[in-house]
Amino acid sequence: MRDSQSSSSQGLTASDMVAFVALLATALAMGAALAHALEFPNKIELSPDNYLIVQTAYRGWSLLAFLLVIEVAAMLWLAVRYRAVPRVFWPTVAALACVAAAQAIFWIWTFPANQVTDNWTVLPDNFETLRAQWEYSHLAGAAFQVLAMAAIAIAVIARCSAREAVETP
Repeated sequence: MRDSQSSSSQGLTASDMVAFVALLATALAMGAALAHALEFPNKIELSPDNYLIVQTAYRGWSLLAFLLVIEVAAMLWLAVRYRAVPRVFWPTVAALACVAAAQAIFWIWTFPANQVTDNWTVLPDNFETLRAQWEYSHLAGAAFQVLAMAAIAIAVIARCSAREAVETP
C-alpha cells in the first residue's frame, strides 16, 4: 500500500500527513483528558462551594470538540487506506474503539452530571453522587484516551515499518 509518490523521493505523502494529524489530534485530546485525571486527587475531597469554584476552569472546554472530529476523521481515513494491511488496520480500529468508549462514558455519565448541575453552577441535593460520577467518568475516559494514543502510535509505527519494507531494495 504505497502512496502514488514515494516519501523517500518526493517528500511527505497524504498518508504521512494524515498519520501525523491522527497522532497530534489524539495527543491533544489525551492531554485534556489527563488534565482531569491528574486533578482528581485534589478535587475529589473539596467542599461543595470550593468544587464549584474550581469547576469554572472548564468553561469553554466544549470548544475542544473539534479535536474529536479531526481525531476520528484521521483515524477513519487511515483505517480505510490501510484496510489491507492488518498490522496498521487493527491498531487503528482499536484506537477508534477507544475513542468511542471514551465518548460513550462522557455521554452516559459526564454530560448528564453537567446538565443536572447546569455545568457546575448549581449545587444539587445529590452533589456527592454527581461529583463522584463526573470525576470517575473522567478518569475512565482518560484511560481510554491513553489507550487510543497507544493504539494509533502502534498503527503509525507499523505503517512506517511496512513502508520501509516495501521501499528497501
